[in-house]
Amino acid sequence: MTTIELDEVIVEVAADGGPSRRRLLGPVSTRLTEHRVSVIGANGSGKSTLLRLLNGLSLATSGRVTVAGRDVKTDGAAVRRLVGFGFTDPLSQLVMPTGREDVELSLRRSHRDRDTRRKAAEAVLLRFGLGHLADQSIYELSGGERQLMALTALLATDPEALVLDEPSTLLDLRNTMLLRRALTALPQTLVFATHDLEHALEAERTLVIEDGLVAFDGDPAGAVQYYRARAEALG
Repeated sequence: MTTIELDEVIVEVAADGGPSRRRLLGPVSTRLTEHRVSVIGANGSGKSTLLRLLNGLSLATSGRVTVAGRDVKTDGAAVRRLVGFGFTDPLSQLVMPTGREDVELSLRRSHRDRDTRRKAAEAVLLRFGLGHLADQSIYELSGGERQLMALTALLATDPEALVLDEPSTLLDLRNTMLLRRALTALPQTLVFATHDLEHALEAERTLVIEDGLVAFDGDPAGAVQYYRARAEALG
């Protein structure tokens, strides 16, 4: 498994364009070594900020984030080769007209030759059962098909870890189940934020984020119980 470490990490942004700062996250210190880690919490709690730190989409204001021993701030390119990041909306990620072209785009660095790249893309699409959808417009795909196509484009480069930000939020029940089955079969280390508490329970470890802090870190069932109790108390 890929080890991810956060050491006294804080993320702050300028408040209203002035000199004052607003804290989005932290301080957070944790070491993630499990195969599956879920992250739950209310909207605006800091889940997405936490996840974006793990492949350098966001950088810590202070503290240190490392993935497999590589510092995200000083060795960002290497970390991004190790960690694939999936957005909530697959259309934020699928930038080409078809899924085949998106997979080929992912392979452009590892397969310089066009014909070789095309064959590699075809093999990836077939491996994930998406060969029949490869040449359809991404706008003709269902929400679940788009999310699976975006996941396939991420996996084409064989990253060691995947970080997914609420991947099932825009999906109906059937497509959510399809996505969850696909994720369960993956060998990669997976860190994912979700509002689907059943999905959160499929992890080996769960973090509950509250007001930018890790309020609970441990067993998924205990984490979900804690989160439900907090939601009821605040509601």
